[in-house]
Amino acid sequence: MTNEEVKINVEKALAEIRPFLESDGGDISLVSIEDDNRIVKVQLKGACVGCSVNQMTLKSGVEMTIKKYVPQVEQVVNIEA
Repeated sequence: MTNEEVKINVEKALAEIRPFLESDGGDISLVSIEDDNRIVKVQLKGACVGCSVNQMTLKSGVEMTIKKYVPQVEQVVNIEA
């Protein structure tokens, strides 16, 4: 998978999870893809920023969805604003 294909697939994954985040007043955006496409950095926005379960959302929802589209991703990291 090329770097561009990885980026497109990560964006597809974020588009899949975004409606769930928006329903709670939050959002997510891609910051970068690093370390030979193994680490994806995202930024949680809106209500997700102060949410007490945002790490669970990041691991159980966002990371699992991204790995479904891009299996070589090993970690998804939230970058604070």
